[in-house]
Parts: sequence; C-alpha cells; structure tokens
Amino acid sequence: MSVKPVYRVTVHQQGEVWELYAREIYQSELWGFLEVEEFVFSDNAKLVIDTSTDKLRRTFEGVKRSYLPVNMIVRIDEVEREGEAKTLKSDGKIASFPQPAQWPRKPSDD
Repeated sequence: MSVKPVYRVTVHQQGEVWELYAREIYQSELWGFLEVEEFVFSDNAKLVIDTSTDKLRRTFEGVKRSYLPVNMIVRIDEVEREGEAKTLKSDGKIASFPQPAQWPRKPSDD
C-alpha cells in the first residue's frame, strides 16, 4: 500500500506567514484558487503547546476543504513527513504572485 504524500504549503496571510501541512492539493475549478484538503497537525497531547500551532489548529478545525487564492501561496513543497504547523510574522518582503492586467471578460450572449 502506498503512502499518501505530504505537502508543506507556505501561505502569506494578513502580515503573517503560515506553514501548513496537507495530504491533498488540487487546482480548483474556481479560477485563481487551489484546493487544500486533509490538513495534518502534530499530536496535541504534548506537554508543551506552541501557541502558533494551536492557533492554526483552531482556525482549520472542522474544515474539510480550503480554497486558497493563488496570490496567497508563497511555496508548496512535497516533504517526507509532516512537521509542525506554525505562523511567523512577515517582514513585508514577500512579493505577491503576479496578477493579470485585466480579468477575462464574460462572453456575451449576443
């Protein structure tokens, strides 16, 4: 039986950098979004709990699937095993993913 890969998804979110771990990532049918499923968090039975990990666990508690805008994604890595999800303060030096000059127009029914 093959083991599902684990992905480390680095996301820039409102002045913070989130490092999340997930087992499934897809290109969404919603234009400009990625679907992220099966979030992986470390064992919460530890004696010492990292507050940033706990914040992310509470944020994604009960979430089956998350649609993340492509411009929030900093990096996606396939890793051998999950790590500690965490948040870091952003120093403001993260560039956004380039956006198109214009959004595609909806075809008219003429």
